[in-house]
Amino acid sequence: MTRARTPRPHEVDAARRDERLLRAFRDRDRDPGWRTRGLCQSVDPETFFPAPSESAEAAVALCRTCPVRGSCLAWALEAGDLHGVWGGTTARERRAMAVVWRSGELGQLAPVTAATAATDATSATGAAPAGSPAPSMDRRELLRLVNAG
Repeated sequence: MTRARTPRPHEVDAARRDERLLRAFRDRDRDPGWRTRGLCQSVDPETFFPAPSESAEAAVALCRTCPVRGSCLAWALEAGDLHGVWGGTTARERRAMAVVWRSGELGQLAPVTAATAATDATSATGAAPAGSPAPSMDRRELLRLVNAG
């Protein structure tokens, strides 16, 4: 069995801008019965828990078309489930998302629906726009957030 590694700072920064994470934050309390309507109900559960040497692309592709992927991802992040595919994300992607989820900064990021707006503004001006997420955190802060959950 492979050991999961701590997400790198650039992975956490990418998670902050990930539309899937923002959707999960918006949908977290919206649909308590999401499990009964997930497209995964008609598929072998093993599809969502591939071996380390297998691709998760089949599960991720199915999730992209699922109407409850936001609630599903929110559940996985709340429960701390870092195995398999949930809400169209792999375990590796969710490890980085979990750092952002637990930090409490999503409340500040969620109103920004166009995640690329901040990226475009940064690249155009060379500086982060006002109200944008904090710059990359150092490794010590990242480890503190990962271990806090």
